[in-house]
Amino acid sequence: MVINRGERAAGAVINVILCIVGIVSLFPLLFVVSMSLTPYGEVIKNGGFLIFPKSITFEAYKYLFQTKEVPQAMLVSLFTATVGTAINLLITMLGAYPLSRKSLRGRTFILLIIVFTMLFSGGLIPTYLLVKSLGMLNSIWALVIPSAVATYNLLIMKTFFEGLPEELFESARIDGAGDLGILFRIVVPLSVPSLMTIGLFYAVSNWNSFFPAVLYITDANLNPLQIVVRKLLLLSNSVDNATENIVPTPTLQMASVITASLPILVVYPFIQKYFTKGVLIGAIKG
Repeated sequence: MVINRGERAAGAVINVILCIVGIVSLFPLLFVVSMSLTPYGEVIKNGGFLIFPKSITFEAYKYLFQTKEVPQAMLVSLFTATVGTAINLLITMLGAYPLSRKSLRGRTFILLIIVFTMLFSGGLIPTYLLVKSLGMLNSIWALVIPSAVATYNLLIMKTFFEGLPEELFESARIDGAGDLGILFRIVVPLSVPSLMTIGLFYAVSNWNSFFPAVLYITDANLNPLQIVVRKLLLLSNSVDNATENIVPTPTLQMASVITASLPILVVYPFIQKYFTKGVLIGAIKG
């Protein structure tokens, strides 16, 4: 394939534009990281704006992890991001597989009901009363169970399952496999890109869970990390002198943002290839 000068020039322009977009996208993150690692006196000398610090301090991170609140909140968020995501994927698979089979009786009606929930929810007060009646108030399960299935993710997975060759299901049934056997022995191994994509969606949502904790949790020991980060971000410069003498509030705020964002940033590169493939497959099939 011969590439002419015009195509090369267009490719160069696109690369430049993408580089600029990448730099603009990374700039806020670099600023937050720099602020969290820079001594506050140096930040003040530079007018409150600094990207490349001359000296580095980890006092803000030491202070965060020396408190009881932040490590406890991280454990809660870790539980919701791992156990919650596992529950999300299991229930989503168990719902998507039968809906992907055209032989399911009442399939169209069930899909209409599911899609209806994307347009109209039960409402905030009825949902709260339901969680209360189930005895999940001030329970860590209140952060997981009410959001166990996302309709959008269910439909993506259903679409992916529909794209699998029907011959695989027929041959498995001839060999005597049941529906659960087909799901876990054939469908799941072939659906790794889709599962990784939807698992990432669920994991990010669970890790960033905030509103359910505001609604259902009053016990400070069950607060997820996002609640603690919000408290730190709302700190004013007039907080008590003991805190100010240890770590300035702006530095503490930036360190809390990095602490809350870092786990997802670390995990994402390892599943990026699955994420891209899963999104494309789910978008072009069905």
